[in-house]
Amino acid sequence: MSHVVKAALLGLGEVGVKFAEHFLEKSQEEGEEGVHVEIVAVAHRNLESPVALGFSHSKVPVFKDAMEVVTLGAKVDIIFDLTGDPDLRKKLRVALQESHNRHTVIAPEVVAHLLWNFFGEGELPSSGQTGY
Repeated sequence: MSHVVKAALLGLGEVGVKFAEHFLEKSQEEGEEGVHVEIVAVAHRNLESPVALGFSHSKVPVFKDAMEVVTLGAKVDIIFDLTGDPDLRKKLRVALQESHNRHTVIAPEVVAHLLWNFFGEGELPSSGQTGY
């Protein structure tokens, strides 16, 4: 089996929910054509939202504070920050550096746009503050 990419999704709003749906759908496809991605953590400020509860029931860690994802270390390959908060992205980068995590990457905004295009969802909703 191919390498499984372990992803964390931060922000389960309009964009985050679509990312989760597409990742879950693609990862459940049969055979080698399925995308080998596993959602290993999510963060959302509303732990009682249906999507957060769904992940929790599926035994995926759900954090209220997105910064807690950093504590998972190399168990996360890629963080998709879908919060639209450039300050959070900066804090995440600093926290990864301070924890000496040289494994986990934060997907730049352009990667989110690329995947959104592959998902066929049209124009990616944006806060206008992309930041890196």
